[in-house]
Amino acid sequence: MQSLDDLEPDHAASVSKHALQLMTELEIPATPPNFTVWFAYVLGRSAALRKTIDILRSNDRKFDKALNRELYDTFLKSTGSVGEVAQTISGELDAILSSVRNDVAGAIADGAAHSEELIEVGRTLRAANDPQLALKRLADELTRATERASALEAKLVEASGELGDLRKSLEQAELRSRTDALTGLANRGAMESFLRTAQINAMESGDSLSVFLIDVDHFKKFNDTYGHQLGDQVLRLVAKCLQEGIRDGDLAARYGGEELIGILPGASLTMTQEVAERVRTRIASANVKKRATGELIGQVTISAGVAQFKPGESFETLIERCDQALYRAKQSGRNCTIAQGD
Repeated sequence: MQSLDDLEPDHAASVSKHALQLMTELEIPATPPNFTVWFAYVLGRSAALRKTIDILRSNDRKFDKALNRELYDTFLKSTGSVGEVAQTISGELDAILSSVRNDVAGAIADGAAHSEELIEVGRTLRAANDPQLALKRLADELTRATERASALEAKLVEASGELGDLRKSLEQAELRSRTDALTGLANRGAMESFLRTAQINAMESGDSLSVFLIDVDHFKKFNDTYGHQLGDQVLRLVAKCLQEGIRDGDLAARYGGEELIGILPGASLTMTQEVAERVRTRIASANVKKRATGELIGQVTISAGVAQFKPGESFETLIERCDQALYRAKQSGRNCTIAQGD
């Protein structure tokens, strides 16, 4: 959201009053984070926030503590490492742009001096006292102008390269901030952002949206018996099977610990259950070997819970229903897939 420093006092007061009225109507406690959300909503500078709240209001969603916290964390809370990297890059970018401005200013000054010299050459030619001298001066000035132009071009090319390096640094920092280091899947933050966007799109379009949560069976046993290194190896195997089992437009993420999640926009409950079952079968058919010794560890299995998004429900409610189905799968003997509602 843009800086609020440019707001006129009267306008800020009007926005605050409207925000407080809405919070009162919707029975939202006037805490600082809640007020920030609704002030931003009334102000209207964040199109994504406004669209999200409008959709939730049209679906008669109750703006409880959890939902208000989600809105604040998603649209208004600072992003941490990426923001820090961006701040560093912003400083470097300012330095580059300042250098370019100085170079261009110097080129303009050189151009003015070049024009003056050409005028002087013209006077010499008109006097015609020494045509050879005039031609030599003209040739020398053209050479200097060419050298100055070449030097400026080289500096601009260098600045362009530095800007390209900065852009790559920012892209890499953003990728790292959205990726789980162990599994290579999207991390929790990236998952939440993707799911919230998918929920908004599903409510706008009327399309289905389903999610499945998987948990490695007896994962603690792997860690206790063979060590955390093998546990990490198991998680990477499960992550690979999950990633390969979904479509390009879906998202595979590490939800936390040994729990991974698949988010399938446009997929029905039945379709998502079929995908989760294929992933489960693929994992169960793989045998794990201890890399250091080649020792065959045996079969890895997962349990999976599936749920379909209900328009207007919160992120947390959807995941909770998914987790309930996962719990039922565990209670049913593990190594199986249960859909919420089965």
